[in-house]
Amino acid sequence: MIRIMLVDDHPAMRAGLTGVLTAEPGMVPLGAAASAAELLPVLNRTRPDVVLLDYHLPDTDGLLLCRRLKREIPAPAVLLYSAYADAQLALPAILAGADGLLHKSAPAPALYDAIRCVARGERVMPPVPRELLTAASAKVEAEDLPLIGMALDGALPDDMAAALRCDATEIAARVDAILERLRVEVPTIAP
Repeated sequence: MIRIMLVDDHPAMRAGLTGVLTAEPGMVPLGAAASAAELLPVLNRTRPDVVLLDYHLPDTDGLLLCRRLKREIPAPAVLLYSAYADAQLALPAILAGADGLLHKSAPAPALYDAIRCVARGERVMPPVPRELLTAASAKVEAEDLPLIGMALDGALPDDMAAALRCDATEIAARVDAILERLRVEVPTIAP
């Protein structure tokens, strides 16, 4: 059974996803939160295998919450599930440690497949086009370019720290700075 926690600020989306996931064999929705503030207190108690996470939340964005979730022990797999899931969000999602990125318009079978993949430790990401990599490279410090390459190859922050002979805390701070420079602005939608 794959244990799933949902995080979305829209009540109808939370209810619909709960129903869809409950009906799928092998998937168990543990609960649903509207914000990071609602999720974090129950995270240790529920210990989900996968967090299905919207990008736009009232108290943070999905990338920052993903970074926070990936610091948990054990860290859940994180599938960003958003109306803004496209190639522009893929690189920041990878840097944030997301295991997957899926557009909300995807059919239910694609959602089930993505959840199963990230639960198995596989990455489900759209490709990052060369022009977006070039644009991202222009926004970050030259010494941080290897971090982007390693992240695209699937390296975790501890792996990056070992490869660059740096402290993991320094790598985390550098990745946070890269994410800030690559910030993806999305339209605000009222709940």
